[in-house]
Amino acid sequence: MESAKVIDVEKQSQIKARQKQMPKKKLTWKIIKQQKLLIIMSIPFVVWLAIFAYTPLLGWIVAFQDYRPQNGFLGSDWVGLQHFTALFNDSLFYRALRNTIGMGGLGLIFGTGTAISFALLLNELRFTRFKKFTQTVSYLPHFVSWVVVANLVTTMLSNTGVVNNILQFLNLTDSPINFMARPDMFWGIVTGAEVWKSTGWNAIIYLAAMTSISEEMYEAAHVDGANRFQKMWHITLPSIKPIIIILMIMSIGNIINIGFERQMLLGNNIVADAAIVIEKYALDYGIGMFRYSFGTAIGIFKSVISIVLIFTFNTIAKKTSDISII
Repeated sequence: MESAKVIDVEKQSQIKARQKQMPKKKLTWKIIKQQKLLIIMSIPFVVWLAIFAYTPLLGWIVAFQDYRPQNGFLGSDWVGLQHFTALFNDSLFYRALRNTIGMGGLGLIFGTGTAISFALLLNELRFTRFKKFTQTVSYLPHFVSWVVVANLVTTMLSNTGVVNNILQFLNLTDSPINFMARPDMFWGIVTGAEVWKSTGWNAIIYLAAMTSISEEMYEAAHVDGANRFQKMWHITLPSIKPIIIILMIMSIGNIINIGFERQMLLGNNIVADAAIVIEKYALDYGIGMFRYSFGTAIGIFKSVISIVLIFTFNTIAKKTSDISII
């Protein structure tokens, strides 16, 4: 087992040494001419990105105006930070923020953990046909609409659903539990549905990373008497650590952008306080009430928080593991 660790350490040190020795290439006309075909092929994507990702940022000006569609950008009155002040003075906003971070955090922790665990288990399967069948089946929920998933979850958790039938059959409960009317269970229900839907799809990247691990490391560990669990813990996981950290940084940046489809479809009036999230709050109290400036202010707040989270955790990852995306 020690030899496997030594090989891993030596491999990582060699990669870092090569990266330091490689001179940085300067952009010259010669390089541009050599890469002209790739540059031409990338132009449509750059144009698409500029039109649909960066041009809409001009609309942020609305957040600092008392915007009226009939007056346009130039005819609307400037109000400064008035909409941001109203946002931060609204108690419902903080409830939506708490729910967003709570459900986003649970989805990140359990989603990442289950995807990595599932990938590790699939990687250890030696029966190829069964492995491919399991992979295919695990990918399918990703392509199922949230409308269908919400109906499945609601049916399974109803008073006469399969979950309550199993609990009563095992004498774990005397009467059916109304899961969908329990605000304290709503976060768990949403997280469970999200994990079921996305685990197989999220595991693809980890499985791809595992295919690049050298077999020599496993052979050395086998000679040292390591079992399959030890190989996973000391070889597989350390080898895919860079991929895990990079995906974690990207996921943390989107922790506040969890959408509102699953909350809207699984929620009801009884669990409304636990179901409202930032995007649903922006829809109902911004665009839904024709408060376009207020809704834009919420969007700016989300973007700023996402940028701060990405840079913060990227810095932490860079200092602790020398891995970063920026």
